[in-house]
Amino acid sequence: MTPQELQAKTGEVIGVSDWFEVSQDRINKFAEATGDFQFIHVDPDKAKMTPFGGTIAHGFLTLSLLPVLGAMTEGARIDNVKMGVNYGGNKTRFISPVRSGKRVRSHSKLLELIEKRPGQWQQTNEVTIEIEGEDKPALICEWITQLFV
Repeated sequence: MTPQELQAKTGEVIGVSDWFEVSQDRINKFAEATGDFQFIHVDPDKAKMTPFGGTIAHGFLTLSLLPVLGAMTEGARIDNVKMGVNYGGNKTRFISPVRSGKRVRSHSKLLELIEKRPGQWQQTNEVTIEIEGEDKPALICEWITQLFV
């Protein structure tokens, strides 16, 4: 669709991703990549003793799933995008922990789409990452992307 057609969907949910498993292996690899080895993420025996009852994903791991979940989303998109880059985020909140082995998916609601300069659009989505079978989401944030057409 054209940028103007997408703009007309402001305020609407424009996509829901497929489910994605957050495995212990992924959590361990994220710990290795970031140096965050807090036991609640990587030590199943100690983590069982916490209110979580087992290991949980890093909040930043959950946030870092935005690109893969976005790629797994069928929904409203601008045609012929040459490049998209992350611009930043607003109001990021980690609501509930993602336990190892749980599946998550994203819901994206278009908050704003503005043309910054000819051929460069800035899209702000409210993204909610839902945890399968749980009442509260893992996180809610406003994510901003620059799109070049």
